[in-house]
Amino acid sequence: MKQNPILPNCNQLADKFGEKFQNLKVEDMNLLFWGEDVHFYKRGSIIYSEGDSAKGCYFLFSGVLKVFKTGLEGKEQIIRFAKPGDLIGFRSVLSQERACTSAKVIEDAIVCFIPGKVLTKLIQENSNFAMELIQLTCKELDEANDYITDIAQKTVRERLAEILIQLETAFGLTEDGTLKIALTREELANMVGTATESVIRLLSEFKSDQLIELNGRKIKILNTKALKKVGGIL
Repeated sequence: MKQNPILPNCNQLADKFGEKFQNLKVEDMNLLFWGEDVHFYKRGSIIYSEGDSAKGCYFLFSGVLKVFKTGLEGKEQIIRFAKPGDLIGFRSVLSQERACTSAKVIEDAIVCFIPGKVLTKLIQENSNFAMELIQLTCKELDEANDYITDIAQKTVRERLAEILIQLETAFGLTEDGTLKIALTREELANMVGTATESVIRLLSEFKSDQLIELNGRKIKILNTKALKKVGGIL
């Protein structure tokens, strides 16, 4: 029976957090992680749901989460994937609104909860950290704008090719060229914004065109340059 991993301590959390947010002092890290509200979540666990009261945000120490919205008939629209070092849910804390997205574990994860009052206090006392959060918010908004443009102007085939390149950039490849993140066909469809059947058909076409190889949920990129061309990526 597989045992749950040992949870990180305050210093380990601070080291990981400092990889992305570099303007924090020791006392700032102590404020963030003093309580060490850290938990291990298995694949399929829900971290928070749309409409939940935003009592705080979440720092991902390890694993992968998908951040999504739920549309008509319960269909998911994946907004992005969160990787180790990412901070999620902080915008709802700052806007003092209920969560506008949901977060679900797709690879076993260790997540630290940061109370909203702690985040707010740190923002008020550390202008450099506040600026880093503003820049992060702008980056996420820019990505959302790009997605809206793609939905309006690109075909499903082009969007799927672009998504595969984005996954390669975000998560990397194994030595044999396989994406390090393995998604279901439904999850890929929810990223592209189309039906699962369309993604299955297009992946088969990409395979026939020798752009990729398929092995269950694993996708091996054979020709990144050609895939970028299909996706209209310069």
